[in-house]
Amino acid sequence: MKQDELRRLQKIVEVLRSEKGCPWDREQTHESLKPACIEEAAEVLAGIDILKDTGKAENLKEELGDLLLQVVFHARLAEEAGLFNLDDVAKTVSDKMERRHPHVFAGAAVESVDWEAIKKSEKAGREWEEGYLPGAFSQAEALIAKARERKGLH
Repeated sequence: MKQDELRRLQKIVEVLRSEKGCPWDREQTHESLKPACIEEAAEVLAGIDILKDTGKAENLKEELGDLLLQVVFHARLAEEAGLFNLDDVAKTVSDKMERRHPHVFAGAAVESVDWEAIKKSEKAGREWEEGYLPGAFSQAEALIAKARERKGLH
């Protein structure tokens, strides 16, 4: 039986973070990985453009893998801190997708679905989180500018 590749990636990250692993990987934090996260997301955009223009999917597959590595790595850091793990991340997004698509998963008529109401109920009591978005976008812009410099794309 073929090993589940997502679990294999989780194990690789676990080993990299261990005492037997890589010193660079062991010293990473959520904060230190911000540049890589935003850069990998931008590289996924390039992969999408390559696919659209050439029909070649290899770059997109590779860049999605690099972005997935970011998700797995951040989940590992959170697990080490006792916060949550990758299964919790997957459950959270799966639950959200089912909630946001009652016309698919709960037999509701598509015309009756109020997506804004669903989103609002999901954020009830957490509206304050929206206040972090302007700063996050500013950070992303600065990180993209640094990535451009690093890659010689001024």
